[in-house]
Amino acid sequence: MAGIDEREVLVKKEKNRLKKLFNNIPTSKLKVVDGLIIQAARLRVLLNEMWIDISENGDYELFSQSDKAEPYERERPVARLYNTRDQSYQRIIRQLTDLLPDEKDKEEVKQYTASDLI
Repeated sequence: MAGIDEREVLVKKEKNRLKKLFNNIPTSKLKVVDGLIIQAARLRVLLNEMWIDISENGDYELFSQSDKAEPYERERPVARLYNTRDQSYQRIIRQLTDLLPDEKDKEEVKQYTASDLI
């Protein structure tokens, strides 16, 4: 896992990337946008770290309540948390996308693909 300084560098880099993607949002909505972009950047960095953990260690683990109980497979807490944070990230991205001007209000429309946002 990244240290706090390294994580802050990654968050700043992601924040700048998102600001470029959502630079067409009207200035009247920028105060809302800045908070959403910061939160999305933080979530993205955490999701990337969690993805590495899940990739290396899997979604499930053997778990037992005691020495005498048979172990069973259960979802790892990091996998559950990843899914929750991913949903939060997707909601924020949706909010940002909804703040973009309608196509009819823009002179030129930039089409984003899913890979631009991920």
